[in-house]
Amino acid sequence: MDAVFAVLAILLLGVLMLAGASVRVVTQFERGVVLRFGQLRGDLRGPGLTMIAPVADRLHKVNMQVITMPVPAQEGITRDNVTVKVDAVVYYRVFDPVRVVVDVQNYQAAIAQVAQASLRSIIGKSDLDDLLSNRERLNQGL
Repeated sequence: MDAVFAVLAILLLGVLMLAGASVRVVTQFERGVVLRFGQLRGDLRGPGLTMIAPVADRLHKVNMQVITMPVPAQEGITRDNVTVKVDAVVYYRVFDPVRVVVDVQNYQAAIAQVAQASLRSIIGKSDLDDLLSNRERLNQGL
């Protein structure tokens, strides 16, 4: 009789561990993308508890909040051959978490690179007077 209880206890413990490994929590500001053996599986997982297959599935959580990212100071030469040093801040928000997980290896680094290239491009197309006086127009260009 004791052996039966021991086997039942071990089975119960195994089931509890399996259930614990399959439950994930997605917070209010995140969305979950599930990949089963590397293949996109189903729809997005919204906030709350979500179940996944413990060995087969991987849940990637994507932050959906507005994120601020400082752009390091960029040196550039204006159209009138004056060297300037400009820094910036980028505000971005993810709209499609599936594309963030599947299409881009490191989306934050990609955003930083695009921001730096755009900042250098705007500097190169502008005169020094434009950089100093028309900040709103430059912000629209960025």
